[in-house]
Amino acid sequence: QVQLVESGGGLVQPGESLRLSCAASGFALDYYAIGWFRQAPGKEREGVSCFSTSDGSTYYADSVKGRFTISRDNAKNTVYLQMNSLKPEDTAVYYCATEREPINNPTFPCRSALVGTGWVEYDYWGQGTHVTVSS
Repeated sequence: QVQLVESGGGLVQPGESLRLSCAASGFALDYYAIGWFRQAPGKEREGVSCFSTSDGSTYYADSVKGRFTISRDNAKNTVYLQMNSLKPEDTAVYYCATEREPINNPTFPCRSALVGTGWVEYDYWGQGTHVTVSS
């Protein structure tokens, strides 16, 4: 059974850090794009970051560049999102999701994840983890 499980969310003050985890089971993450997305109350879902397992490239939304870092632990079949210098506007439900990377254009899923509604192409989703940044 294919499953993604996020963890690590919580309530923090502005400037603090959190590390989100996305543990995959039932399949290996090889040749998948793993994206982190978020949705704040009353707002559209947006792409935050993406990891391309085909070449190890990473992608970030402009709003989180320099503050968030995505990484992968092959042995644990897990992807992490380290979030530093958190801001109130980072408050949202965070989801991880995967999409198979096509052989002829493997980085396309990651590049599209951060544009508009590119997230709709992602196949498997976790249940989400809440992040609240507030003083």
